[in-house]
Amino acid sequence: MQYYILLVLAVLFWSGNFVFGRLVSTSIEPTELSFYRWFFVLVLFLLYILINIKRLTKALKKDFLLLFLLGGFGVAGFNTFLYYGLQTTTAINALLINSAIPIMIVVLSTIILKVKIKAIQVFGIFLSTLGVIYLILKGEFESLNTLEFSKGDLWILLAGLVWSLYSILLKFKPKDLKAFDFLTITSFIGVVMLSVAFYYQGYSFSVSFIGNKQLFYSLMYMIIFPSILSFYFWNIATVEVGANKAGQFTHLMPIFGAVLAYFFLGEKLELYHLVGVVFIALGIYLSIFYLKKDKKSE
Repeated sequence: MQYYILLVLAVLFWSGNFVFGRLVSTSIEPTELSFYRWFFVLVLFLLYILINIKRLTKALKKDFLLLFLLGGFGVAGFNTFLYYGLQTTTAINALLINSAIPIMIVVLSTIILKVKIKAIQVFGIFLSTLGVIYLILKGEFESLNTLEFSKGDLWILLAGLVWSLYSILLKFKPKDLKAFDFLTITSFIGVVMLSVAFYYQGYSFSVSFIGNKQLFYSLMYMIIFPSILSFYFWNIATVEVGANKAGQFTHLMPIFGAVLAYFFLGEKLELYHLVGVVFIALGIYLSIFYLKKDKKSE
């Protein structure tokens, strides 16, 4: 049960990342935001890196290709693509497309890992996806006819695909590699990649964003919660419960988004929120907890 709690917390903090990412999308470019976010994460890890440099270097050399892919997908790729998408698409479209991640994970797991999926899991994923769509469309399915998709939606879709690959590859994380060592190494790899993109696009390092309070506090949130805590929690839990089950928890993001909007933006909670929550909760129960209970009774 503790791993499911970690997954819930990880998704909660990432929900805030969507909110703040959209909030500052007009104040900073996507590559800059992603670079500064992970650069300062690495600064916080600096003392830990210096103390454990030999162990970290040895681990990096031992599984370089795998760690390179995980750092590229999870740290550099996903976040940058997400911020590019949030520049030109609506929050509704972003959340709607993001709800496809559990399905992507299931399909890719079947192809890459040869994981067998039971009918009850498929039904559970269908229910929770339906709940997400209902929640985003505010209970009005006819709104689908008026949705317009843009280049930003393709960035969000690419971000979802990259994150699905990251979650699946976590299965191959070396068992002897400590969770915090893994986060440190992948963060380092991500920062190296982002540095290349940052300077290639003509940006120069500056801390002028400190003068913009909205941007500064948003970045501080991104550094501590979605970056360090969410990744640490997700990495630990996904290895234990599997990518398919972990992916289902991303369906909680619209719920958390609605709750955060209620507390911080003063938006009202409506009946469609409750209906969406019921579908999502039932879907997660059927695809994870019911299946687990069924196995015990066999």
